[in-house]
Amino acid sequence: MAAQAWRDARLVGEPDRAAAPAALWLIGAFKLAKGLILVVVGLGTLHLVHRDLTETAVTITRRLHLNPANRYLDLALSHLLSLDARRLRAISAGTFVYAGLLLTEGVGLLLRRRWAEYFTVIVTGSFIPLELYEMTRRMSVIRFVVLAVNVAIVWYLIAVLRRPAPAQRVGP
Repeated sequence: MAAQAWRDARLVGEPDRAAAPAALWLIGAFKLAKGLILVVVGLGTLHLVHRDLTETAVTITRRLHLNPANRYLDLALSHLLSLDARRLRAISAGTFVYAGLLLTEGVGLLLRRRWAEYFTVIVTGSFIPLELYEMTRRMSVIRFVVLAVNVAIVWYLIAVLRRPAPAQRVGP
């Protein structure tokens, strides 16, 4: 009778084990996808180093059937065309570093490593002040959503980290 009561008490007080791994898997997959996208962006940036940027921009604009008179496209193209080879290499290097961080977080979370939870809290949390600063400069829905997602990820992982690891749980 006492053993049954203990088992029932553990089941009532135990968090849903299926929810935590699913959420960690989702965060890990999200980080992994962002990291892979940034690897492609970094490779694309390196590809532009020895290319004629004007010719490349015209080709892309035509292939995607974009309106060259669009003010947003014009702004993006003017920024792109102002980049030199040194700046493109620097952008590519920064992109690869950030992709490395995201890939490390993603793989670690997918493998359910405790260090990855700490690492993700530190890395993701370190970008929150920068995101807040950017929001003070110019508020946008996208910036707000990015900030909200990152705060939610950090909050959730801190909650997960505050729980004892499965090997540390006390039981009969």
